[in-house]
Amino acid sequence: MAIKRADIGKPSRPGHPMAGTSPKKIGFLAVVAIGIGGMVGGGIFAVLGLAVQLARGAAPIAFLAAGMVALLTSYSYARLSVTYPSQGGTVEFLNQGFGTGVFAGGLNVLLWISYVVMLSLYAYAFGSYGARLVPAAAQHVAKPLLISGAIVVLTLLNVLGSSAVGKAEEWIVGFKLLILLAFVAVGILSVDAHRLTPGQWTSIPQMIAGGMIIFVAYEGFELIANTARDARKPAATLPRAYLTAVVFVIALYVLVSLVTVGNLPVGTIVAAKDYALAQSARPFLGAFGFTLIAVAALLSTGSAINATLYGSARVSYIIARDGELPEFIEHKIWHRPIEGLFITSALALLVANLFDLSSISMMGSAGFLLIFAAVNAANVRLYRQTGSRLWLPVLGMLACLGALGTLVWERARTRPAELWVLVVMVGVSFIIEALYRHATGRRIRPAFTTPGVQKGLD
Repeated sequence: MAIKRADIGKPSRPGHPMAGTSPKKIGFLAVVAIGIGGMVGGGIFAVLGLAVQLARGAAPIAFLAAGMVALLTSYSYARLSVTYPSQGGTVEFLNQGFGTGVFAGGLNVLLWISYVVMLSLYAYAFGSYGARLVPAAAQHVAKPLLISGAIVVLTLLNVLGSSAVGKAEEWIVGFKLLILLAFVAVGILSVDAHRLTPGQWTSIPQMIAGGMIIFVAYEGFELIANTARDARKPAATLPRAYLTAVVFVIALYVLVSLVTVGNLPVGTIVAAKDYALAQSARPFLGAFGFTLIAVAALLSTGSAINATLYGSARVSYIIARDGELPEFIEHKIWHRPIEGLFITSALALLVANLFDLSSISMMGSAGFLLIFAAVNAANVRLYRQTGSRLWLPVLGMLACLGALGTLVWERARTRPAELWVLVVMVGVSFIIEALYRHATGRRIRPAFTTPGVQKGLD
């Protein structure tokens, strides 16, 4: 997830300790850039090999399928962002749709845990690409050191308040987009069309599962919701920005996967699935291309780790402030929510070092599919307030649930032990919320009041 420090975690209520002077209003292109930066973070570098492993020659279709789920969900985000303009974004939408009960609270805790998983995914990708730039004999040692070192160093930078990486974010986003577009422009010329024919595809369910296990590569469009209070003419700007950003990234991912599968045998991609994008540049750019993509991956995943650390600490702060996590996370040191940052980093270190890429991606994708299904369901409940066409959020909800079902089916068939990890992740979210509410009696404090909805699931 790539996002500038100014774009997340600001207060949704006047007078809050985090309140400050509102930034200058931002226009359509800036909002689109935030959405694209959020999606084209470290995800494509991390999960491309997984998509090819599952979908084989149909990897471009897998990315298209995942993108269509994101596109449907972006409609609900657009309507909710306009109606409830809050930097709380997803947190506020779930509170509005499902009231002040344990259900919304558990979903918001799951959102935070899903950010922890995303952070782990980026760190894992950072270690995988970085290890390929050192001698082969040292790679098995370098990878875990790089995975852990990236999280620790960037956590310390956040504690010290260094804004150097944040200030460089626009340049990093521009650089990686330039590299990916150049990769497509050059690589498309040497694509072997036979590798993309139906004879090279897997079954349709497995193809869809390949798209859903890499759904994490799309989840960043939700960051557009954080701009709702700062966008110029939000009623016109936000819907167009969601549509433009998601469609652009779908096209980019489909082309990147097409070039990858078209230039390398599937077996070679799968063997290098942790650093597949760099490996796929070798046939037409040689060793220079491999190094260039690896460096771009390090910059992208590094900036994504930094941004996700910053953003997830704010998310934990917001849901603690609203009564869904312990109050001590709401306290701040040096005007920053340090407790939430440390807890997030510690959990990410555990996940990144205990699980492999497939497990991490499955947890992240499943978590966000559940959350996005809930956001669509929230818009179904609120469609009169948001002015939505009811069939679109219903279709979005069904698409998310269907995608999740396909992903669960594929994991049950091939790696059933991973399903217990998912069950624990979801179960822990709701158990934490229920026990904390019972012990303290704290309540969610939504930023807006929606008559007839707030008490719906108490």
